Amino acid sequence: MRILHTSDWHLGQYFLGHSRQTEHQKLIEWLVEQTRIHHVDAVLIAGDIFDTGAPPSYARELYNRLVLALREAGVGLTVLAGNHDSVAMLQESRDLLALLNTFVMPSVQDDPNEQVQVLTTRDGAPGAIVCAIPFIRPRDVLMSVAGENARDKQASLQDAIHAHYQALFALAVQKRAELGVRLPIVATGHLTTVGASASESVREIYVGALEAFPTAAFPAADYIALGHIHRPQKVGGLEHIRYSGSPIALSFDEARQTKQMLLVDVSIQGLDAVTPIDVPCFQPLLSVKGSLEALAVSIRAAADEVSEGTTVWLEVVVAADDYLSDLQARIDEMTKGLPVEVLRIRRERSAQQNALQAQAKETLNELTPDDVFARRLQTETLDDDLRAQLTSMYREVVAGIGEARGS
Repeated sequence: MRILHTSDWHLGQYFLGHSRQTEHQKLIEWLVEQTRIHHVDAVLIAGDIFDTGAPPSYARELYNRLVLALREAGVGLTVLAGNHDSVAMLQESRDLLALLNTFVMPSVQDDPNEQVQVLTTRDGAPGAIVCAIPFIRPRDVLMSVAGENARDKQASLQDAIHAHYQALFALAVQKRAELGVRLPIVATGHLTTVGASASESVREIYVGALEAFPTAAFPAADYIALGHIHRPQKVGGLEHIRYSGSPIALSFDEARQTKQMLLVDVSIQGLDAVTPIDVPCFQPLLSVKGSLEALAVSIRAAADEVSEGTTVWLEVVVAADDYLSDLQARIDEMTKGLPVEVLRIRRERSAQQNALQAQAKETLNELTPDDVFARRLQTETLDDDLRAQLTSMYREVVAGIGEARGS
């Protein structure tokens, strides 16, 4: 059986004032053609089919068009909800789409058997068993426990997700035994794994949830199709655990990535092969960075690279030392008459700002009040006397609070 693994389509994304509708229309046409060329039996979308929980009507129309086009092509479709997707919205059409050879899994189910399904080939024969695991919210698998700290909650959630995977895998093994055929088992997931490399368009999903799921905690499935991370990559260097990545660039730091989908060949022997196929770029976007002098050269080079009739979307990052009141006018003059459109102009972050951004991923539960004060003080340019004075004042305030609590 041949499965095409993709994820993170983000239908309905509004990118810095620009719709991605045309790109997604072309993507659907390209995908359907690839299923014919490569004789694909089933398409699996591992989460984030939509960009928001309330997608615009044209995004829903594209979703329906994808379903109908694949059904007409004789290809099955499996859709898993991601953290961007609305459970209720995917649920409302689930039964209807099941009649169109589309299996939708919007959330963790009360009956785990509903998440274990047999995927069929084009001729209707059983080809694989899928453990359909969407984005898991803590409330799906955990009961709240009073008094748990952040570390305990992380450990509890990791254990619960691990147990959910193992339970579904056991059901898949049981179903395989009942069928009497050693069908390969494919598991899915929409989460961050330890060591995965993300991009700026990946919305963090670990606020109050799991930061990264360890690779060793996955079950012994023949292939694990993951979503949420937009860069295509193997997990832990393992051939059978993969992120397909998003099919279009969803942020400027993804602009130079080669976007892919994965052809996954499985049989009674297990995983036979994983073959990446490159997705064409339907709308070029690029980030250029440097001084004003260097930017003029970079923008001209970007314009020279685009094909006729195409406009490249640009992010212009100006070196921190170029603080000019007429910056917008200067950029406009550089791009005049060129097949480029500047979507964003920003100044390069200083090393101090980058350090603050990295520290922002820490939660307050992980820091003491002294840590917070020290981090804040480090961001200021102060002489030694003023720094000492502020520290002394802070100590007095803390001591006063302690005395008040003790009285």
